Amino acid sequence: YDKNNNFYYVPGKSFQVPTDVNYQVLGGNAHPLADGFFDENPAKWTGNGARAPKPDINDWYETVKVSYGVKPDGSYDFPTLPKNIETKDYRVHYAFWQDKELPNSWYKFRDIALFWLDKGVDGFRYDMAEMVPVEFWSFLNSSIKMQKPDAFLLAEVYNPKMYRAYIHQGKMDFLYDKVGFYDTLKAIMKSKQPANTIFDAHKTVADIEQHMLHFLENHDEQRIASPDFAGNAVWGKPAMVVSNLISRAPSLLYFGQDVGEDGSENAGFGSPTRTSIFDYIGVPAHQAWMNNGKFDGAKLTNEQAALREYYKAIMALNSLPAVVGGDMQKLNLTGSDRIVGFSRTLGQQTILVLSNFSEQTQSISVDLSQEQVTKLGETSLIVDLLEQHQVELKTHSQGATFNLTLDAFSSAVLTNKANNE
Repeated sequence: YDKNNNFYYVPGKSFQVPTDVNYQVLGGNAHPLADGFFDENPAKWTGNGARAPKPDINDWYETVKVSYGVKPDGSYDFPTLPKNIETKDYRVHYAFWQDKELPNSWYKFRDIALFWLDKGVDGFRYDMAEMVPVEFWSFLNSSIKMQKPDAFLLAEVYNPKMYRAYIHQGKMDFLYDKVGFYDTLKAIMKSKQPANTIFDAHKTVADIEQHMLHFLENHDEQRIASPDFAGNAVWGKPAMVVSNLISRAPSLLYFGQDVGEDGSENAGFGSPTRTSIFDYIGVPAHQAWMNNGKFDGAKLTNEQAALREYYKAIMALNSLPAVVGGDMQKLNLTGSDRIVGFSRTLGQQTILVLSNFSEQTQSISVDLSQEQVTKLGETSLIVDLLEQHQVELKTHSQGATFNLTLDAFSSAVLTNKANNE
């Protein structure tokens, strides 16, 4: 180790390619370069920090660990951030680092990022960001923001205890909300948890909700339509409604999700249920929408086309003021533990969102407080912005009540017509 080395080394030892009885290079197919050797002397630590010259087959031996100034004993070879800086903006962070002596890798990564910004790149997505000290991210991200204040910075951080550090100190714009929101939503979809548990997951990040990226599919996760998840893309409809509308969090829509891609291709290195990022493999449902470059969806089935139209309707709701910046309140409903219900309110606009996660039709009764009725406005003008549900509010001294029947995997997004015009 040295502060200005870019990698970690195993002195006096050469790298040896890992072996395993269950692994064959290229699946056992012959290749003149597949000789089991790779010339690297001295051996470097692997990407996940394995220090043996011959790593385990499951170590990240095709990558090497970059030195960010963390010594082999775990101590830091760079200054730590002052305690009060987490409330400061990127300009203060940038100024803090200007007179510091920092590891060589920090400057190289900064130069790489600034190079790509000069080329017109809008932002960066950081894989496994929590493996790198938050101080480095403060340095890098503040440098990026100084050059491009509106740069989009998204990171993988899957330790909830570290979320706020990487947002406030590391200056990340967004983190994937996997551990918590996504995992809970998936469990609800698979009937392993009651629908209302989504509110507990949301509550844990309510103070940073605008920084938490919601998603139902990505490169790491199973496709909704895959047999090991839901087995049918329609199951994702209520989940997308809830994920998209429950908070100020941004939403990611993964390619092929809106046309029911099931990830069933046996790609080779990657296994079915996910769309492999490690293989040259097609994405059939998405390719049907592409239609050989016409991008008109002409090769979609009727079911796929209908699903895509539904997703378009969901995403169109993103422009509603109540969705952009409204406060969320859980609705008081009875009759089913498979329905999620909440309201979003901003100014004169209130929406009521109810989503059925069941394979069966569900009928519920919803009680609104007098305050909720007042925010909703003239009760005779209630309309559904997503589907075609009709509701009749019955007012009383404490507020109002209405009944609603939702078909399997259907949702209602109710609002006052007058406040939506």
